[in-house]
Amino acid sequence: MTDLTTLLEVGGPVAALGGGAAYTRAKHPGVYWSAVGLPISTARLLSSYGSVMEACGLTVTPSRLRVLAVKATTRGEIRPVPPRRGILRPTTTGLRLRLRLAPGQEPADLAASGERLRHAWGVHAVYVTTVKPGVVDLRLVGYDVLREVRMPRKAVGGFLKVPVALREDATPFVRDYRVVPHGLSLGATLSGKSMYLRHLVAGLAPQPVALVGIDCKRGVELAPFASRLSALATDPEQAAGLLPVLIKEMEDRYDLIKARQRVAPGTPNEEITSDIWGLPEQERPVPVVLFVDEVAELFLVATRKEEERRDEMVTQLIRLAQLGRAAGIYLEVCGQRFGAELGKGATMLRAQLTGRVCHRVNDEASAKMALGDIAPEAVSAACAIPAERPGLAVAGDTSGGWSRIRTPYLSLSDAAETCRASAHMVPDLPALEPFRPSVPAQPVESPASVIRPRPVTG
Repeated sequence: MTDLTTLLEVGGPVAALGGGAAYTRAKHPGVYWSAVGLPISTARLLSSYGSVMEACGLTVTPSRLRVLAVKATTRGEIRPVPPRRGILRPTTTGLRLRLRLAPGQEPADLAASGERLRHAWGVHAVYVTTVKPGVVDLRLVGYDVLREVRMPRKAVGGFLKVPVALREDATPFVRDYRVVPHGLSLGATLSGKSMYLRHLVAGLAPQPVALVGIDCKRGVELAPFASRLSALATDPEQAAGLLPVLIKEMEDRYDLIKARQRVAPGTPNEEITSDIWGLPEQERPVPVVLFVDEVAELFLVATRKEEERRDEMVTQLIRLAQLGRAAGIYLEVCGQRFGAELGKGATMLRAQLTGRVCHRVNDEASAKMALGDIAPEAVSAACAIPAERPGLAVAGDTSGGWSRIRTPYLSLSDAAETCRASAHMVPDLPALEPFRPSVPAQPVESPASVIRPRPVTG
């Protein structure tokens, strides 16, 4: 009886501790990782590093000098040599480990063994990044960081840089318009495409940038940001009037660049430029970011007259995509599908959009439209995005690299409030003034009256 009582006294706290750990792991994986997962994974890695590397085929035959040194000192067994390990650096989401590859190895060897390494060390995923020839960073992620997105505190943007999402390796995904000038975002309804666009607008609002929108859904997506927009077209007819103005603005900027290129003898090299970023700051025109939501609405036509208007708008969009970068005009195109079936010029326009983000789509063909021509292996990953994870997407670019990302939640009211607070940042562009959206006045709440009305008697 005494033994049973003792067992119950000891088993109660143990069961409570186990239940608390299970609850923390399910509801607060970051806390669980820091308290439990990190020490366990660190102990596993340190105790089994050599044997795991050997089991994964990531060791090489030791050099002759090493063999002689071992025989002369210890006369022990001569074992294969794993990559030289650096200091473990714990993070809030995992571990980082720098490795110096053994002779004859390449980063692809480690990447191919990532699934084995994650099981051996008890982590969620393992990612390999090349630092320099012969040196790689091994990033171990302790839990699924895309289940509940929390952007890193160091995810700070910059001029024309917006940290818009979180990668699966726990690093921020930054939309940098100076590096990737034009982008395409595809996704089905409720896939998170609008949330991605919302983050871009809110991130650019406090910056000295002109924001222009084409939203043919009567402005329901971009109208809440009207206080920060320099121009907004809410139907194809208005878009047909806005795009020629942007083309004229681009041509004027090229004239300004050409005037600066009249190089005189003795002109310093840094004053010779081929884009607006080489102009003196006082002469440099403000960058323009054009958001096009539901681009298919610009392509769909019903009559011959609308077809002519469509062809003209598509030609203007293609010109902006081909020539706008040097003039500081950038495109962000969003839609549900973007293929040749939309009409003439669709494929040519898509080819100019370097950055690709594919959210959940309804069919494989839509994923191929976004990623098939730049990262074919990413198409299957895009088709596997579940409907219960809105905001999850596959991001790729023309370098062939791709990664899974997820956009954190941002309410429409918070994004609109950011735009209202940044309304003073709207630049002075007279050409766009006719298209400036009207901003409704904020309702003023009247204070509650303390005087009660006299009751009516009759």
